[in-house]
Amino acid sequence: MKTLDSTLFEDHLRQRAADMERLLSDLLDSTVRDDEIVRPNHLLAAMRHGTLNGGKRLRPFLVQESALLFGGDPEAASRVGAALECLHSYSLIHDDLPAMDDDDLRRGQPTVHKAFDEATAILAGDSLLTYAFDIITAPATKLAADRKVELVLALSRAAGLGGMAGGQALDLAAETTAPDEDGVITLQAMKTGALLRFACEAGAIIAGASEDDRKRLRRFGEIIGLAFQIADDVLDVTSDAATMGKATGKDADRGKATLVSRNGLDWAERRLDQLVTEAVELLQPYGEKAQVLVATARFVANRKS
Repeated sequence: MKTLDSTLFEDHLRQRAADMERLLSDLLDSTVRDDEIVRPNHLLAAMRHGTLNGGKRLRPFLVQESALLFGGDPEAASRVGAALECLHSYSLIHDDLPAMDDDDLRRGQPTVHKAFDEATAILAGDSLLTYAFDIITAPATKLAADRKVELVLALSRAAGLGGMAGGQALDLAAETTAPDEDGVITLQAMKTGALLRFACEAGAIIAGASEDDRKRLRRFGEIIGLAFQIADDVLDVTSDAATMGKATGKDADRGKATLVSRNGLDWAERRLDQLVTEAVELLQPYGEKAQVLVATARFVANRKS
């Protein structure tokens, strides 16, 4: 299968990220929406700090590209991607809190509780989480009501008790009781993988794709999620804070088990190659239409930050 040259792909990813940054800035402006009373300036500033701080915007990118694969509406896909990025940003704000991962740096900037205060950081996360579902269901997201319901249900499951939030709980527990390898895989599939899985499946939902296509993209998202986490664990060992824009080496300092700490860097390299192969095979039925997603799988596995 043909794929994009890596330079062309990264240019495309950067352009998408810049477009998403503008959309997020518009969504997080001071304009009061229908049925809102006021948008408090201090809280809004904290939400913007935790969201408009750069990043690759990989999750909304996957929503957009998966929707395009099936001819989905680009504007609706962008708004759903923005909703997902708001929810992802909430999770990072809360994960960085002293009671959780206790981080001072995120994407090279002070974390929200450092730039503001802990109470404001909690409220900023709460507000972004709620706003994600507002964005999906708002009239400006021009999708049929049944598709909006499917998206809300899928995102709720990916983000909640049996998904990301549950994964964070397992991650905290892992600091005192190390899980076995299956436990590590489950934890990471929930904490990191669930939102990436949703990002890919969401595109199929937006486009009204067949159940088989939806399952195929869901599985692609699961593979991407595992590859993302293994690559992240490799970077935690091999990179530095200046490159990553956040503290590195923290898993080792806390004695947390990861697939990389259990199996080594050579294993990680082989496993990432295997995951890319699986991802490419899943997309074979779509031919050249899937070349951006193929390039995404390779990018995720080989990223340096």
